[in-house]
Amino acid sequence: MADSPRLTELRQQEEELVFASFDHHDAWRLGSLIANHAIASELGVAIDIRRHNLVLFRCVLPGSTADQEEWIRRKSAAVLRFEHSTALLGEQFSERNPLGGGWLAPEDYTLDGGSFPIRVRGAGVIGAVTVSGLSSEEDHQMVVDGIRNYLKTVGV
Repeated sequence: MADSPRLTELRQQEEELVFASFDHHDAWRLGSLIANHAIASELGVAIDIRRHNLVLFRCVLPGSTADQEEWIRRKSAAVLRFEHSTALLGEQFSERNPLGGGWLAPEDYTLDGGSFPIRVRGAGVIGAVTVSGLSSEEDHQMVVDGIRNYLKTVGV
């Protein structure tokens, strides 16, 4: 069975948006870029960049709610476990949801869009960038646009 056009697009995003390297300074710059866009657009989102057990960047803008903390935790957990964006995972598992069949605990993971892997060339996935507060599609697009713009500025 062929991939849907959306799944093809999501796979291409993951192939395109790869970092040459990524450290704490990159996390600050990328997070700030996404946050400044959200501030300029008056979007009430929370932004999180993390490695497995270390938060590298966190910004919670006016309009965010306490729920965003849970969404971020569950979205980033899915990315760090499967090494793909939650949007891709949601599309890939749209017909057989692993959260509904007892495979994954829905209190620990979600496949709603908005979290994207930090993939470093030669090292693989080392973290996740997550936005929460908009629709799944808008959260995902904000992260993708942020990474794409960041990579343009650093010349990757």
